[in-house]
Amino acid sequence: MRSVLPFAARLTITETQAWLDALRNALPDCDVLLLEDATEAQRAGVEVAIAANPDPATLKTLPNLKWVQSLWAGVEHLLAETQDADFAIVRMTDPHLAKTMAEAVLAWTLYLHRDMPRYRAQQDVRLWQQHPTLLPSQRTIGVLGLGNMGKAACQTLVQHGFKVCGWGRSPTSIVGVETHDGEEGLDAVLRQSTILVCLLPLTPQTRGLLTEETLTLLPNGASFINFARGPIVDTSALLRHLDCGHLAHAVLDVFDEEPLPQESPLWSHPNITILPHVSALTNKQTASKLVAENINQFLINRTIPLSVDKTLGY
Repeated sequence: MRSVLPFAARLTITETQAWLDALRNALPDCDVLLLEDATEAQRAGVEVAIAANPDPATLKTLPNLKWVQSLWAGVEHLLAETQDADFAIVRMTDPHLAKTMAEAVLAWTLYLHRDMPRYRAQQDVRLWQQHPTLLPSQRTIGVLGLGNMGKAACQTLVQHGFKVCGWGRSPTSIVGVETHDGEEGLDAVLRQSTILVCLLPLTPQTRGLLTEETLTLLPNGASFINFARGPIVDTSALLRHLDCGHLAHAVLDVFDEEPLPQESPLWSHPNITILPHVSALTNKQTASKLVAENINQFLINRTIPLSVDKTLGY
């Protein structure tokens, strides 16, 4: 008997159909269908569902649901919306996603390292002026968050000759990287980071982590890259540090509200580069393959993949 795998999503019609096609191709022996198209009898037999920004109310229509496979690496919204649910949540841990993030971190680190914002501003006023370039070994990159993505980013930066220090929730060892943990460790990383990269998950502990005071610890003229979640940094404090010149530039891919509202002052700030949450987009083909591996293992031996620790938020 073929297993029914409901797909719960709040996406555009085009995106939803693209995901359905990829998932059905990866799971040819299962019936992958939209959750709203499943009959009551089918819903009663469902033990695993696939989710992408799901409406939490629809998941409550699955009385025997044991776990949910998220298509995203970040699961803070899903956790917040299903606090009372007793099913497990499995994050997307596609190695391709970590590689994509590492590429983005390297690309935008080089953008700042090679002074691209300054040269772009010079173009606007038709100014031909060269500036000295530091060697990568003369630049310290701080990485906040040493999970799969953070480790991959650190390793890529080290391979390109940068001096790298990193901070995580617990002690971690990465070859070629000076790693820290704890409150004192965070201060140590901030004080030496001429480019700070945020890759932390959004949890109760990381929300508002980068404040007026913590940003003050960064060296004068440092830059900031946020590829994590908007609420980790106090946006007003970040703007003040940019306005006074303490920070030189910020590359922001994530925001408190997305899409970024048209009236946001971030759009027009001369020292901010805006990206539309594209630093590490989930690849449908590789992600669907990983989803299929997880679900097939569950169907064979009833093993639920490593799930999110709901007390930690990841």
